[in-house]
Amino acid sequence: MRALRAATVFIAAIFVAAGVFFLLAWRSEIPEDAAAAQASFAPDLVAKGAQLAALGNCIACHTVPGKPAFSGGLAVPTPFGTIYSTNITPDRETGIGGWNEAAFQRAMNEGVDRNGNHLYPAFPYDHFTRVSEEDNRALYAFLMTRAAVKAEAPENDLQFPLTFRPLLAGWKLLFFDRGELEPDNGQSEAWTRGRYLAEGLGHCGACHTPRNAFGAEDRDRNFGGGEAEGWQAYAINKDSKAPIPWDEQSLAFYLRNGWHEFHGVSRGPMAEVTGNLSALPDSDIMAIATYVTSIMGDPTPERGQKGAQLREQFEGDRLEQTADSQSSLVSASGAGSGEAIYIAACASCHEGRQRQPFGGLNFELSTAVNAPNPQNIVNIVLFGLPPADGEASAVMPAFRHLLNDQQVADVLAYMRERFSEEPAWAGLVELVANTRSGAHKVTVRPSDGIERAPHNVGAEEG
Repeated sequence: MRALRAATVFIAAIFVAAGVFFLLAWRSEIPEDAAAAQASFAPDLVAKGAQLAALGNCIACHTVPGKPAFSGGLAVPTPFGTIYSTNITPDRETGIGGWNEAAFQRAMNEGVDRNGNHLYPAFPYDHFTRVSEEDNRALYAFLMTRAAVKAEAPENDLQFPLTFRPLLAGWKLLFFDRGELEPDNGQSEAWTRGRYLAEGLGHCGACHTPRNAFGAEDRDRNFGGGEAEGWQAYAINKDSKAPIPWDEQSLAFYLRNGWHEFHGVSRGPMAEVTGNLSALPDSDIMAIATYVTSIMGDPTPERGQKGAQLREQFEGDRLEQTADSQSSLVSASGAGSGEAIYIAACASCHEGRQRQPFGGLNFELSTAVNAPNPQNIVNIVLFGLPPADGEASAVMPAFRHLLNDQQVADVLAYMRERFSEEPAWAGLVELVANTRSGAHKVTVRPSDGIERAPHNVGAEEG
């Protein structure tokens, strides 16, 4: 009898807990607004929304290259399966044409769609919750004045039981800090604006912060480096590996132009970011640079001194080729395999005198060569940097058809040893093979980042 009573209590507790959970997980549907897509908006509000959409890089995730902007369907790989981005054009059947502003505000602030479904955090509402109601209104106005496109996104391909969306309420209880940022009155106006932009719509941490086993950002290592679309998003905190430390001016220049003479050219997902940031005013670009460089902090005396030496060495015109590099360009006789490949394929651009963004960055300045993970430099050697469409741009040839896996590994090992004081990379041949085959999928874009280069090149080029 006592055992039966205990079992009854236990079962009842389970039902009560389930009821409480579903009560917490439940969100009401916001009725469809048939007139939402026909609403009119002030031109200045739409223009402001266009800038905010560029800052949020909305087009990158919500557009399949070659298809209409914002029509969704882009595959977003995650450790838990593939999520397909939604159509955010004002089409009533397949997009957000039936969403009123309240539904849009809720999606941004709470991660819940018009129907009351919890959204997967691949849509970075953990950042978008920081966005003000006023800015959300402008973003809504911009999206609702785009061309309506009828396009149904594919069904997500996720591991069981993650297809059961109410479970996301539990994720939110653990990891979702809803609401705008608390003000820090001890900081400058530029820093405050930069934090709002970088931590909110800019969602820099979504790529540049490592994630835990549940896919949430590890806030204890904010900006400590992450991964996006097959690329490493470098650490942009005190752990930055940039040989010349970033400062406000250099970072602002890079964000505005997509390159910097001491840091190279943006590529992969970052090329999209810098391409879209061109829509922002200079004051906002500088504000982001002010905030991010404050997170990086001052370099150590040793690193600062080394950076100053490199800056002096490379200041002004590109470094004159040294006697050693001149002689190495003449003949690779006696060089090891990696060195010989470097001399034949790399040195003429990367030790030449043509300046950024059209000349190759000298590898003494390369974060990729100094990074703990060689994925980015593997990507760029295999797939190159395609040219922008119809304008002068940085470009690099792809070597995947010219060099085999061992040769790529050899040249990268040589570059690591020659241009870096970091330890040798392990497992290079395997990493190159996985990247070439598509086992590790990589998104390749031109330096302006605008939707032209093919996705998942490795998967297409077996």
